[in-house]
Amino acid sequence: MATDTSNTMSTDSQVLVTLDHHGKPHSFSFPAEATILDLSYAVAEDLSIPQPNQKFMISKLGLLKPPFKNPSLLLSSIANKKINLIGSTATEVLSIAQAANDVARYVNRVRPVQKVKAYKTHDWKKEQEEAQYTFTILRPLPYLPNPSRSLQFLQRLKDDAGIKAAMRKHKFTVPLLTEMNPVEHTQSNHEGTTRTLGLNRNRGEVIELRLRTDAYDGYRDYKTIRKTLCHEMAHNVWGPHDRNFWDLCKQIEKEVEGADWKSGGHSLGEDEYYGNEVDDHGGWSGGEFVLGAGSAGNVESAGSTSSQGMSRREVLAKAAEERLKRRLEQGGQSEGAGSGSG
Repeated sequence: MATDTSNTMSTDSQVLVTLDHHGKPHSFSFPAEATILDLSYAVAEDLSIPQPNQKFMISKLGLLKPPFKNPSLLLSSIANKKINLIGSTATEVLSIAQAANDVARYVNRVRPVQKVKAYKTHDWKKEQEEAQYTFTILRPLPYLPNPSRSLQFLQRLKDDAGIKAAMRKHKFTVPLLTEMNPVEHTQSNHEGTTRTLGLNRNRGEVIELRLRTDAYDGYRDYKTIRKTLCHEMAHNVWGPHDRNFWDLCKQIEKEVEGADWKSGGHSLGEDEYYGNEVDDHGGWSGGEFVLGAGSAGNVESAGSTSSQGMSRREVLAKAAEERLKRRLEQGGQSEGAGSGSG
């Protein structure tokens, strides 16, 4: 491991993080309210190191890696600490797997035929495909309760044997898998309440899933969410809900169920079933995905402004500002509640 020369500096308006990776320093600038999750996202996007491959060695704190035990850890709180990043890019993982595969083929050619006991070997081709056809970034909504639990849920979907098999077969690579805010995708009228379960933007650029119950404190049935993910992956190929779409959707569902050799079906939280649920309204195209944005057509979160065309760092800054605003509002409400007469 290269000598660590990294550090973190903070100012009143921003936090500058410099970390060491393979002996080379990399600097990132964040808003003052940025967290360790923001640093993880930046590393995944700028250095192409997927979150499951990331390990941060921080002096006096030790080893931190996603999903973090404390995803709300402020970057400003680790000022002046040395940081080493350990992790391989997706390209490096593929290269190592290919090299090992080449060595195995060579050894098999030159080694004389021997009668040996059967033993397990790595399926290098499968591992290469799983590294390529997958969800590159997993992103919970950091302003909702327990984002680390949502990240674990998203990781479980990514690691699901059936999902991995279907993505390999259809060669699906999804840059971002994230959760949706239930309140932004729930509509009520005189006929009842309708809840959207998932969204696919720009044919697989982003897939959003309703993980939580309406109260935010519980999680929905795992197999129901997995079936919704199958539905959204079918939108990678077909946008409208026509016969082509439904044929592919049913095919993916069967493939996922058939490859599900693990126990799979229990939920992470309490199961909750609803009436008037819809998978989605078809694959949506156009615009840019923004953390916390609405379902389609640039509908924004309550109290936010349009973020279309903003860079990733601008989006991070805006998200941090909104988190700070919510904290201040919540603090003011708590003080107001405590000042009333008994």
